[in-house]
Amino acid sequence: MSLSSSASISSTAAAGLSNGTHPANVGGVRSPLQLFFPSNKLQKHMLFSAAATKSGSVVVEQGASKSSSAINRIGSLSQVSGVLGSQWGDEGKGKLVDILAEHFDIVARCQGGANAGHTIYNSEGKKFALHLVPSGILNEETVCVIGNGVVIHLPGFFEEVDGLESRGVSCKGRILVSDRAHLLFDLHQVVDGLREAELDKSFIGTTKRGIGPCYSSKVIRNGIRVGDLRHTDTFRDKLDVLLSDAASRFRGFKIDENMIREEVDRYKRFAERLEPYITDTVQFMNDAISQKRTILVEGGQATMLDIDFGTYPFVTSSSPSAGGICTGLGIPPRVVGDLIGVVKAYTTRVGSGPFPTEILGEGGDILRQAGQEFGTTTGRPRRCGWLDIVALKYCCQINGFSSLNLTKLDVLSGLEEIQVGVSYKQPDDTPIQSFPADLHTLQHVKVDYEVMPGWKTDISSIREYSKLPMVARHYIERIEELVGVPIHYIGVGPGRDALIYK
Repeated sequence: MSLSSSASISSTAAAGLSNGTHPANVGGVRSPLQLFFPSNKLQKHMLFSAAATKSGSVVVEQGASKSSSAINRIGSLSQVSGVLGSQWGDEGKGKLVDILAEHFDIVARCQGGANAGHTIYNSEGKKFALHLVPSGILNEETVCVIGNGVVIHLPGFFEEVDGLESRGVSCKGRILVSDRAHLLFDLHQVVDGLREAELDKSFIGTTKRGIGPCYSSKVIRNGIRVGDLRHTDTFRDKLDVLLSDAASRFRGFKIDENMIREEVDRYKRFAERLEPYITDTVQFMNDAISQKRTILVEGGQATMLDIDFGTYPFVTSSSPSAGGICTGLGIPPRVVGDLIGVVKAYTTRVGSGPFPTEILGEGGDILRQAGQEFGTTTGRPRRCGWLDIVALKYCCQINGFSSLNLTKLDVLSGLEEIQVGVSYKQPDDTPIQSFPADLHTLQHVKVDYEVMPGWKTDISSIREYSKLPMVARHYIERIEELVGVPIHYIGVGPGRDALIYK
């Protein structure tokens, strides 16, 4: 099988809690820390971490043994670690978070909303598509935190919780929602669609889940936060301001008294159900840090969609890069340790915007079908292309990744050759030294590709790095050489166990 790129090609050969209480205050009762962190969870993590220092040790996990390489990799991670996307999203972050979550006390989302779809599989191979609930939910002893930087659509949140519960995944007492998180209403979703229609051919390509309009409400300071649900006397007035603002801006948005009354009644019911989840997560997270609890931060979307660092304006509305961890959870930068960047063995993106290494036509279709590149949230087909080293190095600079997780390496099996975009040039062949902010420049770059041989072997059942085909190992090691960051995790399939530790 052979794919060709649409970009210009020139072959390149070388170059806590402190007082023992939980801050959620329901009816004046404060829950003990032990409610969230049973002693066996803490003991398990301590044993696992200790085992990481002993080469050749084995930790038994659900009837299976972990290799010493897995123990060393996971056990050596920092108290506060993170998993972030290093392309345009959809890299497979949820799977790694799910695997690592068993060894962390807390898994926390810091930004984004239900536009972040993570597909994971449990130990029995059952598929779960998560949107708001952190991917650590399948691990029974993990507490999941939805931080202040997240925007939360309550109907979707409860639908997700109900779906998990119906499939045997307990959510009770395991999900904490920040009282500072902003509420995303149906009106935001309507406005999202109206805004995209208004842009016509210059549309952003959003998921139409209302994420951008909700963050807009937050920034112009007429947003409504989770904590506002506790004040029914002022909630109606705040909702009226939101609805009136949308109606004044868009002709297609209509409101009336009945709509407002029905929405207020609806959210009164939501407020009652949400109350056990509502928490001062800033206090919770910082007290957990002081108590030496381990925290894994799960990023949504990815750095190339960052509102500041992405291909603006074709970006999301939050900060899915490293800086979003601190602002979205209220924790200080000094406590953040290892950050793992997740990157596909090739590149994809959805929606509009420049994509220098995109493969157009049949070649892109072949890669899309082989990788089943269709959105978890929307089902939209993803645009596919070769791995873009320039963009990846840029993401590594911004985030300071300590290691990378290369996913979907198995998708490249069967290709006669593999190309890697190693540098950019201007149309006149002038080298471009960094990832350009200017979209006009980015849309017209010429990509220099390095061509490598492919492999025919099906690698989806391989679990040891040394057993990968030599050309596959060369591909991995060449990426490490070009980017300057080690690849410690290699995904060779969608299953929970389809991971090689390097």
